Amino acid sequence: MPDTAIPATDRLIDSIRAIVGDRGLLTETSDTASYAEDWRRLYQGRTRAVVRPGTTEELAAVVRLCAAAGTPIVPQGGNTSMVGGAVPNEDGSELVLSTSRLNRIRALDPVDMTLTIEAGVTLKAAQIAAADAGCLLPLSISSEGTAQIGGVLAVNAGGNNTVRYGNARDLVLGLEVVLPDGEIWNGLRRLRKDNTGYCLRQLFVGSEGTLGIITAAVLKLAPQPREMAVALCGLNTPEDALELFTRFQSHDAAAISAFELMSGLGTTFVLKHIPNAVLPLENPSPWYALVELATPRLNAGLRASMEEVLEKALTDGIVQDAAIAESDAQRAAIWRLREEHSEGQKREGASVKNDVSVPVSKVPDFIRKATAACEQLLPGVRIVPFGHMGDGNIHFNLEQPIDADPAWFLAQDHAIMDAVNEVVREYDGSFSAEHGIGRLKPYMMPDWRGGAELALMQRIKAALDPRGMMNPGKVLP
Repeated sequence: MPDTAIPATDRLIDSIRAIVGDRGLLTETSDTASYAEDWRRLYQGRTRAVVRPGTTEELAAVVRLCAAAGTPIVPQGGNTSMVGGAVPNEDGSELVLSTSRLNRIRALDPVDMTLTIEAGVTLKAAQIAAADAGCLLPLSISSEGTAQIGGVLAVNAGGNNTVRYGNARDLVLGLEVVLPDGEIWNGLRRLRKDNTGYCLRQLFVGSEGTLGIITAAVLKLAPQPREMAVALCGLNTPEDALELFTRFQSHDAAAISAFELMSGLGTTFVLKHIPNAVLPLENPSPWYALVELATPRLNAGLRASMEEVLEKALTDGIVQDAAIAESDAQRAAIWRLREEHSEGQKREGASVKNDVSVPVSKVPDFIRKATAACEQLLPGVRIVPFGHMGDGNIHFNLEQPIDADPAWFLAQDHAIMDAVNEVVREYDGSFSAEHGIGRLKPYMMPDWRGGAELALMQRIKAALDPRGMMNPGKVLP
């Protein structure tokens, strides 16, 4: 907590209630407990109250009250953070400000191909709204049914389609943000070109709620695919996966919408723990690649393209087996094997997660070296790499050794992350590819982003939030 911070008083709580009403304020521990714990259960905090404003104006009024009282605020969307970025601290001094009631779609223009949407709308609901208008919101993550747009943008989520459409920030045209003093900045512009000074919207995308609270956004849409082909390929090595990706790129790079890598062990956890998960191949493989091709063009021949590349890869021994989806249901079943990786690992036991990125060409080398480093550090540890091979973002996760004490294993997290990151550094990669910094990783910032870069971040934070009241303890050390 900042030195000048003051925990919420009864008087402040009463003033907030007068703004948001009983529906917008939770104070009973039984109601606030789920807001004070992260999805991975790494952090169990406390809060005097969870505030749920129904409009941007209400939210701004609450922020002004908290700023005047010196009470810290923790903005929270769907609370799906992998790094504890949206939970309050343990002393109960911080208020949680939930955007869940800011859940309106303000406008959708299929000609401009834009969606103006409030922060509390889930990513899945936003995808459905776009699809209903014949458009595509080309951002997809495993937690999209729970994750809210405000949080997705606040961490600059990447997801499965980055290889084709870029990260969340690449889809943002405009933002509405409540600043730490309660002022509302309305930058909800739908313009594709607007070269008037600093690009402020990009300052808040990826800031994890430390500079202000995103309350609405204008997002770019894309044409809805009219043709799609999805395949699951069994492979022997990550090197084979890289070769397969290179072949698809050479054949038709514009058609690739996703290229995901999964280890055999991680896929085994999904098949073991997730009901109705099925492997569509005759035999298991050490590694798998999930390939998705998509296009808005009719009669594009994607199925033929998929078969052409895979037949040659099978002949050359790059691919050991492959299954191409024959229906929407089969396509969803293949994607489920990838999307349930985190849940499968969670049910298997304690895991330490590394969200890293390296150049695409270095992914196999990184996996090999990082695996050796972790096995030397903790004999018996189970290595579970998976993720977005097409953009170089690998979730290099480690599952506790069989019969190990989960608490003991989790206590090794910093040593494990540091060992992995030393390998990442060899390839000029990043220790945070798409999950952000949160509470888990600020200690890494001086070593990785020290000097002028970190100093500049701290100056920006001091300029917008001089008392450090907005999401304290996140991102910056």
